[in-house]
Amino acid sequence: MWLAAAGVLLAGCGRRSTLRRLPLAGSVTFAGQPVDDGRIDEAELARYVTWLIDRGVHGLYPNGSTGEFTRFSVEERRRIMSVVCQAAAGRVPVVAGAAEANVAETIRACEHCLEAGARAVAIVAPFYYKLSPESVYAYFREVVRESPIDVTLYNIPALASPIDVATVRRLAEEFPRVIGIKDSTGDVAHMIRLIAAVKPVRPDFLFLTGWDAALVPMLLVGCHGGTNATSGVLPELTRALYDAVQAGDLATANALQHRVTAVFDPLLQGADFPEGVRVGVGLRGFRMGPSRQPATANQLAERGQLAVRLRELMEANGVRRDDPEKVSGLFSSPARTTPPGLRGRN
Repeated sequence: MWLAAAGVLLAGCGRRSTLRRLPLAGSVTFAGQPVDDGRIDEAELARYVTWLIDRGVHGLYPNGSTGEFTRFSVEERRRIMSVVCQAAAGRVPVVAGAAEANVAETIRACEHCLEAGARAVAIVAPFYYKLSPESVYAYFREVVRESPIDVTLYNIPALASPIDVATVRRLAEEFPRVIGIKDSTGDVAHMIRLIAAVKPVRPDFLFLTGWDAALVPMLLVGCHGGTNATSGVLPELTRALYDAVQAGDLATANALQHRVTAVFDPLLQGADFPEGVRVGVGLRGFRMGPSRQPATANQLAERGQLAVRLRELMEANGVRRDDPEKVSGLFSSPARTTPPGLRGRN
């Protein structure tokens, strides 16, 4: 029995070691939650994950803001995590949203994410209460001390307490387990200051942007990639943008940035966030089902109008009405899952 238990332990350690070698860079997309009759549609979620990977995304990010993590129970979030990791099957890394309302629950979420097969977790600063930088530091200190899995910070001041530059540097310097940050401010100057502050003490630190409309400038100032809503709807488009930047083809990258922004704006602003993203994913042929957020008749009508607009934008980017899961004519099929210019940077 002891030998069998040891074998299981060693197998688990081997799997985790392999997962740790998966690079975190490039186009890391959210994994939205299809819902069927009020329940998570696990089969459709797994199909969606496979579709995203086949179209060249470099990683997956379930249970984040775009994935509506607050609208699911703790048990449902854990099941979502497991389904995504099983469907990914080690082909790309999974950075799992592990934010809960308190330190103890967040640590338990970190433990589950490790067991499910995630490469790392993303943890937002405490939400609802607006806390001081010292309180934000104290929160992450307690989480990271107990977390069995690598942690990326998630800075989204619109929805949670901000994580300022000094706090990011302090956490990066004191805790090797804090491996990176996703910043969703869209502020390029802030990102420049962040990189300048942290790189001298942690050259390996990962910088991701969560703001699609600034992908190219963020990559050019030193970001390793991004977690972007647009990549969940048009993964071919964001993949092509990353490939162009890595190849040094800035003319193509800038042209693609305008296309990304043209899609991103209605996804974000066309309905209460993230309803527009749900509409967009549905237009690619996936059964997303109704959101758990109730809607009025007027809102449903507005989403119908948004669907018309998004379909036009998708068709302009090569999505066919008769086969919406495919894009033709604009982008070559990605032949790799790791951007060459990012290999080894993390």
